[in-house]
Amino acid sequence: MKYKKLFTPVKIGKVTIKNRFALGPMGPLGLADAQGGFNQRGIDYYVERAKGGTGLIITGVTFSDCQVETQSMPNCPNSTYNPVHFIRTSREMTERVHAYGSKIFLQMSGGFGRVTIPTNLGEFPPVAPSAIPHRWLDKTCRPLTQEEIRSIVKSFGDGAYNAKRAGFDGVEIHAVHEGYLIDQFAISLFNQRTDEYGGSLENRLRFAREIVEEIKLRCGEDFPVALRFSVKSMIKDWREGALPGEEFEEKGRDIEEGLEAAKLLVQYGYDALDTDVGTYDAWWWSHPPMYQEKGLYRTYCKMVKEVVDVPVLCAGRMDNPDMALESIENGDCDIISLARPLLADPEYVNKLRADRYCEVRPCISCHEGCMGRIQEYSMINCAVNPQAARERVTRYEPITKSKRVMIIGGGVAGLEAARVLAIRGHKPEIFEKESELGGNLIPGGAPGFKEDDIALVNFYAKQMEILNVPVHLNTIVTKEDVLKEKYDAVIVATGSTPKRIILEDEAHVYTATEVLKKEKQCGDSVAIIGGGLVGCEAALWLAEQGKKVTIVEMMPHLLAVNGPLCHANKEMLEHLVPYKGVESITSAKVTSYKDGVLTVLCNNEERQVACESVILSIGYEEENKLYHDLEFEVPEIYLLGDAKKVSNIMYGIWDAFEVANHI
Repeated sequence: MKYKKLFTPVKIGKVTIKNRFALGPMGPLGLADAQGGFNQRGIDYYVERAKGGTGLIITGVTFSDCQVETQSMPNCPNSTYNPVHFIRTSREMTERVHAYGSKIFLQMSGGFGRVTIPTNLGEFPPVAPSAIPHRWLDKTCRPLTQEEIRSIVKSFGDGAYNAKRAGFDGVEIHAVHEGYLIDQFAISLFNQRTDEYGGSLENRLRFAREIVEEIKLRCGEDFPVALRFSVKSMIKDWREGALPGEEFEEKGRDIEEGLEAAKLLVQYGYDALDTDVGTYDAWWWSHPPMYQEKGLYRTYCKMVKEVVDVPVLCAGRMDNPDMALESIENGDCDIISLARPLLADPEYVNKLRADRYCEVRPCISCHEGCMGRIQEYSMINCAVNPQAARERVTRYEPITKSKRVMIIGGGVAGLEAARVLAIRGHKPEIFEKESELGGNLIPGGAPGFKEDDIALVNFYAKQMEILNVPVHLNTIVTKEDVLKEKYDAVIVATGSTPKRIILEDEAHVYTATEVLKKEKQCGDSVAIIGGGLVGCEAALWLAEQGKKVTIVEMMPHLLAVNGPLCHANKEMLEHLVPYKGVESITSAKVTSYKDGVLTVLCNNEERQVACESVILSIGYEEENKLYHDLEFEVPEIYLLGDAKKVSNIMYGIWDAFEVANHI
């Protein structure tokens, strides 16, 4: 077996993990009840990943402090607020996880400090090591008192003791990582104290040291304590992060200090380092979008592994099994941490072990269902897996009679509907007018950094094959075609078409779809009308090819409409556009295009942009005519995907799942 080494055991302290895969910790918003225990969604969510073969389950962040940051994160477990209830609900979860041979660690947080989510802060002043600026708000943080620090340390001991009673195999401390409260103490930029918790590196790490010592005192030396650890901060300045490849002066923790900190932390008693880079000031490193390369932490993990003698965990878009295997063999790390990939497919590990990797549903690094929904709606989900964190309420519904279902459109909505219908025992059949499946995922996945969009298309194509779903390509379906067939239900998922505007030189005006699919050649200098997600990504793609690109946007700034839900994705894309040499003209209205010159009106001044072609990226229109032709002719008919309402991949998949699961 090619990947056999990924299925060899490894130890953290004296706890043996059955394979080299861990569920990376992700904010468990929505997975707790009002009393600080795990709710049924949370229990089902973690058990599902253990059932899928993951060797180590690391929960998302939980809390033990009930005094200092009482408003830091809603809907998350708390191991000291109601200990009996926490232990009871956790025990149900840990026992079920252990049934599958997996181990489970409780991730415990020291608090958020200056990075507290604004919507959760309320009237409470944010805290920090010193009087420093809040990450998001125009506020100055209140320095923690020594008494408050010691109360947090004690709460870690209490919380870890409760976790041990609840059946957890260890804990992970959150952390000297990503600029959270304990990390703020560890970084000199944030820590300006003159007492025993400030000054030297040893003093700045005192908070982290006292935590592990307290836990070991309460739970015993054999109870493993791992640490989430960022070896480098990637901070250019307050609230300014560096981009990949950018030369800058590190204002946070540099690599030299990071490696020294790693050695000290292990000396203090930490049994493993869950390693990455970044802070919330540079948070596209800690929460890497598709614009970051795969395996972006490997180099840094190897540096840490070379100076410590405890296991090192490596996350950061590590879903490629060849990369994972190479990382273990090369000594980059000891354990592969999969966070979003296990949201997308909880069976990833078992599928890989059974030589069924081609059936793994890929994470597309969009952050729409996970980080974006955590930020906006306080709930963790997944864009490509509607059942993530909703396993029980979205289980496949049994059927009493199999139906023949005609699906018109082979985009993401039609494909998801077909997949779910076939799993449940119905007989779907897909009719697609193009020569390939995928719909708008095909042009959307054209840039190299969007390769996982194409992987998602391939996943669906493989599912159609496995589930024996008939697929008819190059087939345009008419109203008459539908009415003459004897289908029990019809799903219209005919997608959307790019909007167009009329300009003088129409011969050199193309849609973004035409250019991304390479149906049109745009030349070496182009103007893109529309600075939304498609326009900005197309601009990056063209700039990478050496083309001179100008974006013209009518709104005051790029990505003002329909941008990524997750701020990490959005902010990285906003920074990448100028970094890659793309010019942007905002608050602009196009007035003409002729003789290779695009004329725009900007702040009542006329500007001219010389360009060989103009690319339209001004949105899409629903293609729903066939549905309206049929809506009173077919007894059971559904409209899905962009044909219903132009949206994103997540809602196309989610709506299709919901409907297909109840036909």
